[in-house]
Amino acid sequence: MAVGVVTARVRTVQEGVVVMEALADVGVHAGVSGDVTGREEGDEEEGDTGVVVTVGMSASVCCLGECLWDLWCLCLDELPLGVEAPSAGICEEKDESSRVPTLVDLSTMEERHIILRYRLDRATIHELCAQLEPALMSPIRQPTGIPPLVQVLSVLPFLASGSFQTTVAMSSGMSQPMFSKVLSRVLSALTKHMRSYIIFPEEVDLATVKGDFYALGHIPNIIGAIDGTHVALVPPKDDEQVYRNRKSYHSMNVQVVCLADQYISHVNAKFPGSVHDAYVMRNSSIPFVMEQLQRQRVWLIGDSGYPNLPWLLTPVRNPRTRAEERYNEAHGRTRRVIERTFGLLKARFRCLHMTGGSLMYSPKKVCQIIVACCMLHNLALRRQVPFLQEDGPDGGVEAAVEPVESEEEEDSEDDPDNRDRVIQQYFQ
Repeated sequence: MAVGVVTARVRTVQEGVVVMEALADVGVHAGVSGDVTGREEGDEEEGDTGVVVTVGMSASVCCLGECLWDLWCLCLDELPLGVEAPSAGICEEKDESSRVPTLVDLSTMEERHIILRYRLDRATIHELCAQLEPALMSPIRQPTGIPPLVQVLSVLPFLASGSFQTTVAMSSGMSQPMFSKVLSRVLSALTKHMRSYIIFPEEVDLATVKGDFYALGHIPNIIGAIDGTHVALVPPKDDEQVYRNRKSYHSMNVQVVCLADQYISHVNAKFPGSVHDAYVMRNSSIPFVMEQLQRQRVWLIGDSGYPNLPWLLTPVRNPRTRAEERYNEAHGRTRRVIERTFGLLKARFRCLHMTGGSLMYSPKKVCQIIVACCMLHNLALRRQVPFLQEDGPDGGVEAAVEPVESEEEEDSEDDPDNRDRVIQQYFQ
């Protein structure tokens, strides 16, 4: 057990009293190891540097971090501008290496290290924080009033690594319960902007989208590749079987539509792992959106787990002509972009990959995590943030690509005439 020291510089004795009383309010029982001295309200002596409140306690590093953050949040919420950030140290054997982490200064970090840890570059992180700041600012007198930048910088490594909350929390200088609150707050703030980050192509953009897909496999009029991927979770006890997928582990079945540049234009993460890909598609917004675009004569491209529809092209299961074989080859080259998208998404955000373990949250929060990762994936692409591979054999995109086995569609909705017209017109 170490002796922790938490200090904060305030401007008056009265403000110092506020700090000490607030420590008791957040459940930190500590004794004052030093005198509280300084000017009273109204004193304006030149050169006076204010009051230093020092609180000593016996605590673990984790508890000390929690106390530090509670004190820091209190100073932000309760005290006038100009209060200095609190600092902390471990007094046992004067081991400076045991110092509790405080605020991260991105300006002192190399850009490569920032991208490896946070998956975004410095400028993009600041832009994201500015957008989320109104939702992340703490109400007055709330002990969770951690600065928005600190909240974002604590959540991004969690999404990137898939580590346990306790591990990420300690590296951020806060307790696990506090990190849990921060995670919920950041996910909620971020997913409220989903429609600004995940956008299905509009009619004015279709020509460019179709051209990009045509370059992949020479199939015209494709505006998206659709498929499902599974994200493992610990299932609710009451519905355990509903979340067990055909590979016998528990998951959410996540439907994604991507563009040729791996930008995610649609995501649906609401269905459990036992649900068929085709069922997820039929009960999403995709049929309605594509039917509205039919006058444009455009298609999505999907594997044999989906029915062949007027707006959805699937491969020929048993090709009998050379034209059908050419079509299948072009179909495979075009559709492969969705597998690469899943690989990049899960390599960037290991919390979605099997190597990150199963997400131990409610299905609703798992859905939020998935959508947030898709949004950040698109943000990284739009800001041209490179994906930098971690050291080690499992750090790359290729390792994150999971083998995809098509689920056979048993419904009678198949419309081979649509596909046959494409084959006859473009592959004879």
